[in-house]
Amino acid sequence: MSHSPRPDAESKDDTRIERCEQRLGYKFNDTQLLEAALTHASGADHRLSSNERLEFLGDAILGLVVCEQLFQQFPEQLEGDLTKLKSIVVSRQTCAKISQALGLREFLVLGKGMTTNPAVPPSVLSDVLESLIAAIYLDGGMPPAKDFILAYFGPEIESAAAGDSGGNYKSLLQQFAQREHGVTPTYHLMDEKGPDHSKCFKISAQIGRDRYAPAWGRSKKESEQRAAHNAICELRGDPVPYPSDEPASSPPSSCP
Repeated sequence: MSHSPRPDAESKDDTRIERCEQRLGYKFNDTQLLEAALTHASGADHRLSSNERLEFLGDAILGLVVCEQLFQQFPEQLEGDLTKLKSIVVSRQTCAKISQALGLREFLVLGKGMTTNPAVPPSVLSDVLESLIAAIYLDGGMPPAKDFILAYFGPEIESAAAGDSGGNYKSLLQQFAQREHGVTPTYHLMDEKGPDHSKCFKISAQIGRDRYAPAWGRSKKESEQRAAHNAICELRGDPVPYPSDEPASSPPSSCP
């Protein structure tokens, strides 16, 4: 005899789906597609009901949209150069980073063996992002899937083309702030040390009234990227990667 889910369980799951839709900036017509995209093989009844097939499709859609964007954006680049850029932009590392910035971990359906470990493997975070791309495509067609991809991977294209291997955390923080609070982050110079030819800058990011852990860098651009990375980690409840606990009166011996 089968039992229907309890009303409170259904309500909790509906809230989870709605929050995920809000985070993604896309409302599904068929929320079962979203649920499937969020279901890892370890938490599925059988592998066909996991997100593996969606991941397969999403990988192809992501590749197509990024290749088209690279082709249009860099008309002077040769095929080999475009291939290198694509490999950086659609890499598992980039997908996992965007997935982390979106906070997708909290929406995943995982098996018991994985829920006991708070650190979800980057490969799982990467796969769920590709699955969500496929789910959006199947639900609404190419236009919303393309919009979603370019919103998050467009800055990664710029970053890769500029040779910035550190990741465009300022762009990710801006997307979060605009999506969740309708504002743009601001950056504040807290301190600067050193001679003119070798200055270090201490900068913090702010969203609305909330100011996040500052970071030192060798240039204002580097400091802002690090400050944005700190802010993203604070928002996720993770330790900040660039702690800045030096007293104001004494500069760091060298910028990290």
